[in-house]
Amino acid sequence: MESVIVIVFVIGYLAITLEHNLKLDKLIPALIMMAVSWALVSLGVDSFSNWFDSSTHSLVEGFGAMMHDEKMHLVEETLLHHIGKTAEILVFLLGAMTIVEIIDYFDGFSTIKKYVGFRSKRKLLWIFSGMAFVLSAIIDNLTATIVLISILQKIVKTRDERIWFAGLIIIAANAGGAWSPIGDVTTTMLWIGKKVSAGKLVEYLLLPSILCVVVPALIASFLPPFKGEINFDENDNDKTKSNYSGRMLLIGLGFIVFVPFFKTVTHLPPYVGMMLSLGIVATFAEIYSRRKFSLTDFNTLEESNAHANHGPVHHSLSKIEMPSILFFLGILMAVAALESLGILFNFATTLKEVMPMLGTEFHHAGVSDLVVLLIGVGSAVIDNVPLVAASLGMFTEPLDNELWHFIAFSAGTGGSMLIIGSAAGVVAMGMEKIDFFWYIKNISWLALIGFAVGSATFMITRTLF
Repeated sequence: MESVIVIVFVIGYLAITLEHNLKLDKLIPALIMMAVSWALVSLGVDSFSNWFDSSTHSLVEGFGAMMHDEKMHLVEETLLHHIGKTAEILVFLLGAMTIVEIIDYFDGFSTIKKYVGFRSKRKLLWIFSGMAFVLSAIIDNLTATIVLISILQKIVKTRDERIWFAGLIIIAANAGGAWSPIGDVTTTMLWIGKKVSAGKLVEYLLLPSILCVVVPALIASFLPPFKGEINFDENDNDKTKSNYSGRMLLIGLGFIVFVPFFKTVTHLPPYVGMMLSLGIVATFAEIYSRRKFSLTDFNTLEESNAHANHGPVHHSLSKIEMPSILFFLGILMAVAALESLGILFNFATTLKEVMPMLGTEFHHAGVSDLVVLLIGVGSAVIDNVPLVAASLGMFTEPLDNELWHFIAFSAGTGGSMLIIGSAAGVVAMGMEKIDFFWYIKNISWLALIGFAVGSATFMITRTLF
């Protein structure tokens, strides 16, 4: 039965990658893959010998000897656990996207255009790459990608131009998340698991992460897509701007940045802070929307009537890309099915069996390095969370051993090599309808170069700490 589930996943994965050839929206195979995988898990639960407990990041002892009812109860608990974790991301996603749309409702992004003051694609590339790198370390790589691509959609109107910037944002966001304890799920796992400390994480990974962004961005800046100027909407400057555009931009982005501070103080999941931020931003939006339009201005009177029955919050919610939300649900829950069967965990642990030199001692520039690099490559194909979870059981090195920092970097940045290899890539794929093979052809090689340069830098500099 396990092989059947893997086949279903592979077929669904291919259907997603061949979206444009099949002319089938990728959310359809993602949802079908999710539902069929979990149905097969339920039907074949008695034939499975392993079960991965995501809450403890380890295999359940004696699963094969359990009774049918006990196994089904465990399946239901695991499914509830995964849908809960996925819902946390989706609710967070809804909150962030709504805030961005509220900012746009008040023409807040026109303020950014004024400050940008140029149309150079090359300068815009460096600005967005830099913002993605810094923001991902503060508000995590997923949120940074959502916010920056949402902003990008308001500045760069042509999709064919925009997806190139989105590709570099993915690389920069994943690199930025690798050196921060709250920047990526896997890094947070290692931090909470007392494998890395925040201070040493910055010392070990800041330079490799910077080079992981700078080198691809430098190469990209000489490519044809980043030469010339952005084609702004010529009619955009003729639109009536809100008097509160700048204020709403600061309030909206400010309360998104507030989320990690709320999490640190309360120890609650980030989506709780995001809902608080959305509520506060929505309050300001409702207050300002009553003053936004002047009844003495004939041109704005028509727009005022258009919004009379729907406030800024309702209007913003109607503009959110629900297909992206459903696609994210499908792909995350499908991967969760493979994770729950222990397939991904076993994939990582088999590396220990095929590498005879791998032991408790970490070998500089040896087989252990190769294993960590393979974890990075594996993160591009499948979820990096179970791979890192497996590494927690494979290695016994103490706190802040360089091995754990290399794992954090490799798992965090390796996912950039494929668009489905990271949460940032998946959400960008949904928001911009980026083709899987377009990404492989145009962005993957840049991500691979960044990954290789960053890894080499880490191997050279790790002896300094």
